[in-house]
Amino acid sequence: QLLLVESGGGLVQPGGSLRLSCAAPGFTLDSHAIGWFRQAPGKGREAVSCIKSRDSSTKYADSVKGRFTISRDNAKNTVYLQMNNLKPEDTGVYYCAARHTSFSCSDSSTWYDHWGQGTQVTVST
Repeated sequence: QLLLVESGGGLVQPGGSLRLSCAAPGFTLDSHAIGWFRQAPGKGREAVSCIKSRDSSTKYADSVKGRFTISRDNAKNTVYLQMNNLKPEDTGVYYCAARHTSFSCSDSSTWYDHWGQGTQVTVST
């Protein structure tokens, strides 16, 4: 069973940065599409970004374009979400998700087969 582990969340002031990591101990992620989602209190799960496995092409939600960058390091078996210029509305639990496929990624949470437990990101003064 593929288990995903997120890390890197925390409390940061507006304008600050965080880098989230998504790893899969005991598994390789290089053949998996990876998505990042977030869920704010009282709201539904929202797609943030995703990265394909074959060519590492990426997608971003309009709300994070120009501020967030998704990347993968196959040597470290880890996918990252670099978050810059954070805003209070970025607050939420961030989840990574995976699907074993080479050719696409998706902003639909139901497309993914495996999920992590999430890491809390709080942007506040």
